[in-house]
Amino acid sequence: MDFKIGKVAVIGAGVMGTGIAAHLANVGIPSYLLDIVPNELTEEEKAKGLSLQHPLVRNRFANRGKEALLKSKPALLYVPGNADLIKTGNIEDDFSVLSEVDWIIEVVVEKLQVKQQLFEKIESVWKPGIIVSSNTSGVSINQMSEGRSQEFRQHFLGTHFFNPVRYMKLLEVIPCSDTKPELLDFMVNFGERVLGKGVVVCKDTVNFIANRIGTYGLMVTVQEMTKNGLTIDEIDAITGPAMGRPKSATFRTLDIVGLDTFVNVANNVHANVTDPDEKATFVVPDFIQQMVERRWLGQKTKQGFYKKEGKEISVLDYNTLDYRPAGKPNFASLEAAKAQKGSAAKVKTLVNGEDKAALFAWGVLKRVLLYTAERVEEIADDIVSVDKAMKWGFNWELGPFETWDAIGLEKSVARMKQEGETIPAWVEQMLASGKTAFYSRENGVKLFATLKGDYKGIEQPKEFIDLKALKEQGKKVKSNAGASLIDIGDGIVCLEFHSQNQVIGDDITNMINETITEVSNNWRGLVIGNQAKNFCVGANLMMILMGAQDEEWDDIAYSVKRFQDTLLKLKYLDKPVVAAPFSMTLGGGIEVCYPADRIQAAAESYIGLVEVGVGLLPGGGGNKELLIRNIEAVQDNKDVDLQPFVNKTFETIAMAKVSTSGPDAKTLGHLRQTDGVTVNTDYLIYDAKQAAISLADAGYRPPQRKKVRVVGEAGFAVLKVALFGMKHSGFISDHDMKIAEKVAYVLTGGDVPANTWVTEEYLLDLEREAFLSLCGEPKSQERMRYMLTNGKPLRN
Repeated sequence: MDFKIGKVAVIGAGVMGTGIAAHLANVGIPSYLLDIVPNELTEEEKAKGLSLQHPLVRNRFANRGKEALLKSKPALLYVPGNADLIKTGNIEDDFSVLSEVDWIIEVVVEKLQVKQQLFEKIESVWKPGIIVSSNTSGVSINQMSEGRSQEFRQHFLGTHFFNPVRYMKLLEVIPCSDTKPELLDFMVNFGERVLGKGVVVCKDTVNFIANRIGTYGLMVTVQEMTKNGLTIDEIDAITGPAMGRPKSATFRTLDIVGLDTFVNVANNVHANVTDPDEKATFVVPDFIQQMVERRWLGQKTKQGFYKKEGKEISVLDYNTLDYRPAGKPNFASLEAAKAQKGSAAKVKTLVNGEDKAALFAWGVLKRVLLYTAERVEEIADDIVSVDKAMKWGFNWELGPFETWDAIGLEKSVARMKQEGETIPAWVEQMLASGKTAFYSRENGVKLFATLKGDYKGIEQPKEFIDLKALKEQGKKVKSNAGASLIDIGDGIVCLEFHSQNQVIGDDITNMINETITEVSNNWRGLVIGNQAKNFCVGANLMMILMGAQDEEWDDIAYSVKRFQDTLLKLKYLDKPVVAAPFSMTLGGGIEVCYPADRIQAAAESYIGLVEVGVGLLPGGGGNKELLIRNIEAVQDNKDVDLQPFVNKTFETIAMAKVSTSGPDAKTLGHLRQTDGVTVNTDYLIYDAKQAAISLADAGYRPPQRKKVRVVGEAGFAVLKVALFGMKHSGFISDHDMKIAEKVAYVLTGGDVPANTWVTEEYLLDLEREAFLSLCGEPKSQERMRYMLTNGKPLRN
């Protein structure tokens, strides 16, 4: 049977249900969002004269959920308009719609009996072929479908999303004993390609993979903390990036998740495992039970392990349940770990230290690694699934088995044995066979250790292009310190930035120039993309500041002009160019993308020209290119006033607006409506490559050079009046005014009459002159220095 999902019903309009409906809307899938009918009126409803029979009352919970989506921060919707795809209702009046949809997702309270009763009711209107799933975080998929027909169970499975749904990559898919294999395959494919998730297939065991391992790690952390007499803020200092974990570490994470949720998950494991030692580990400590009783649940109740009052942050003393000012813990091993590059080096340095922090970190890590190795066969098909689940579901930089490799498998096992620990038999057998790591690489293929002791290649879908693997396979065409050109097949090459933080300097400019010649002579098309944390955060600000402080104006002017000229050459290259931005794509990062014939952006793309934040303006053609994008549909019609389009461009640059998503970047003008958006970043390079092939197959011709119509002096005067009003009202400083006037001058075309046609080179000259003049401003230099030192903008 061929499955399809064109419309969905989400039952349960709480945080998870609304988050799922929002993400479905993000990818263009309409849904019904249903919840129970209230049994009493609120005071507000009484004041409006509403009755329990009024639709606004009966749909109250679903309506509130949808309203919350539009206020959520960070935004759960790519763009607010996506909310129109969500239709609210209730499970009494609108239950019949369940027979109209292709997928029904249950997201109600985590109680087995409640879920069983709901699925019994669903089957009464269910039609064969409709997919039914539960978003449970740990209730048995087989148990909740007991009593249902075999045909229903064949179409039933678990689909466990993580909160917040838009941003958390993991989707655990859990088949029941009767789930059709073809349905499982379809949902894995749908989750990856349509929803953009990292999908892990789990066995139907308590709390599945991520919550089983993650909750164990949290319980162990609390136990080791109390045993070693450490404080909550000390633990968060240790269990953050130094251990390859998120900055929110342990207790800040629990405050975000909610202590009630954490306790429910822990209790679920405790109630459903039989091993005495494992059961004991999941006993919730008394002080956490007391916190739950007092409703100190974390962020949602304004206090948990931390409490914020104004700007003051207090931390809980778990011995007394009093709050005290949060400190700044300092441990030698922790500082040594922070000095290392990469999570693997950090965690290895930390656990090999000798102070209190190092011993604590080792104690926690040792127990988590051994527990994971003991349980892997029970909960997953292989170690890869476990590592992926922990990285995608708990934001660990390294999964448990990757972490074990990082600290050294042989050395750490010897230390564990010395401390009296029992090593899982399959790990012992693997070491005895001469294998000293869980992962290996051969000819660019990553291999993993199976529980039988041999290595097996990690299967990747054809849509995943691994640039690192291709370089290992000898596919590198050209390279320097800042960038490489890589053959990605079918006559397409990829220009990869690999300078620190992908910042743009002379080495990248050089490689773009070499690439232009190489692609023109030998290739069908070019993709610009990489697989780092961010696409590109802009130009090398340190080099600009140093040059400005040393008054090396000729050098700065030369570098800026060369960068401008290079991107202009890229724009008119005789082969198709597709840029593939993702995550942070700022300043020079998006300026590199503008010349491309097509941009294939990740859905999670935060794109903006942010130079005003460091006292400058875009210097690589960003002003010109954003202006062209905003006016290109109307500039040839002289009857159309360009001023509103110029105003929009000015506002975007002068306010350093950054998109909240790929679709939002279209509303700001950074992307054209014809540009593509890829939901799963793993497939971004592939999608960009396909776009380049498509352009080449269609008989690509480079764009024709065109002049640009500008609003000139009159338009500049309009913007100056607006700026004067903002300055007079105290919204902007004198230096803000100076920067904004220069942006306005460039965008309006300088000292020319309205509707003058100018060349791109003319606008680039204006831009470069303005950029250089701002480099010489002491206040701009202060802003650059502050950003480099503090990582945030200065208003001066």
